[in-house]
Amino acid sequence: MPTSVLVCYATRYGSTEEVAETIAETLHEHGIEVVVRSVLEVQNLDQYGVVVLGAPLYMFHLHKDALHFLTRHHAALEARPVFIFALGPIHTDEKEFQGASQQLEKELAKFHWLVPEETKIFGGKLDPQTLRFPYNLFMGRQSASDVRDWTAIRAWASDLAAQFHTVVAP
Repeated sequence: MPTSVLVCYATRYGSTEEVAETIAETLHEHGIEVVVRSVLEVQNLDQYGVVVLGAPLYMFHLHKDALHFLTRHHAALEARPVFIFALGPIHTDEKEFQGASQQLEKELAKFHWLVPEETKIFGGKLDPQTLRFPYNLFMGRQSASDVRDWTAIRAWASDLAAQFHTVVAP
């Protein structure tokens, strides 16, 4: 039986990677064997009992590398528990979080075979100085923000760890 958890991520500017690393650190602190990788680095899922996938939402869509990951690993993902988190809102407005949740549901509905054990939306980070085309056209004049709630991220990872102890062998 596969014994470790894969925390993989798609990222454009690095903020989703930082969240994935924090989730992995928290899982490790709870005694879970965990590996962190970019979705671009993952060749197969054979050694993993559980997959945690993270990606940002941009312009109403999940990051394309995450979508490719889901397509490429379709069969393997059907055979193991999958947990998904997304970064989206750049303000603490509850309506933004609800909208991001709906966007994530819509994106995941494209994969009718995928039934995540759990999905979670976290606040995102915006640094207008780093934006590339076309995002700089739409968001380049906004103020910088970082609404990632590290306490909530660690709490979610701790909750996952409790679930994973029953799924992955020690």
